[in-house]
Amino acid sequence: MSALPNCPKCNSELTYEDGGQFICPECGHEWSASESAAATDDGPRVIRDANGNELKDGDTVTVIKDLKIKGSSLVVKVGTKVRNIRLTDGDHDIDCKIDGIGAMGLKSEFVKKA
Repeated sequence: MSALPNCPKCNSELTYEDGGQFICPECGHEWSASESAAATDDGPRVIRDANGNELKDGDTVTVIKDLKIKGSSLVVKVGTKVRNIRLTDGDHDIDCKIDGIGAMGLKSEFVKKA
């Protein structure tokens, strides 16, 4: 029996191959063999902004949506420029300092490269 990859969505071991696609019977997720090979690659993680541009440490980004800050009445407004970002792993991809607010984490899906 050949070793098929686990489902990238639910990590099930019950995957099967149908043509060029892998299918998970537990969650119904389908993916191609090329996606499976890319998912197992241990290369550096690429973080992209809302437009698909690759972000790097030290970039300047612009916020594309009003972001409420949990536990505070402050809001990061649309168009706020954030300079000198640091990319991190985890739920929030970007660590930064915003003028008037301070240090915080942002998700890359809510910024665009300036």
